[in-house]
Amino acid sequence: MDIVELTRQLGAAIQADERYVAYAEAKRKNDEDQALGALIGKLNIIQLSYRNESEKENPDEARLEKWDAEFRNLYTEIMRNENMLAFQEKKQAVDDMMNYLIQILNLCVNGADPATCEPVPEDGGGCTGSCSTCGGCG
Repeated sequence: MDIVELTRQLGAAIQADERYVAYAEAKRKNDEDQALGALIGKLNIIQLSYRNESEKENPDEARLEKWDAEFRNLYTEIMRNENMLAFQEKKQAVDDMMNYLIQILNLCVNGADPATCEPVPEDGGGCTGSCSTCGGCG
């Protein structure tokens, strides 16, 4: 079996993983939320209006301040939407899974044993940078 076929199998396994399944469902609900879609549409219009005004030779500062406040309020409302919250949470879980898998692949490309290599946690595994206080690296 070649590497491309193995990659396709990995892709299928990722899509079968419970984290991906939960993400796909949250994305579907997010995409189908018409009220949320309307808020995002408004947000995009405000952002475009702001950009157009700010690019003028003499932008109207009062308009910019008004749009900035509207943007912030809408953004907060969007990010508090239950479907958006669920989507963000599930997306983070998939992003974390993918980062972990990519780290394993990077270790393997650099010669690590594929059966035993383990990525270092993003927090450095508690590493302070001082080898004198360390019990040893992984």
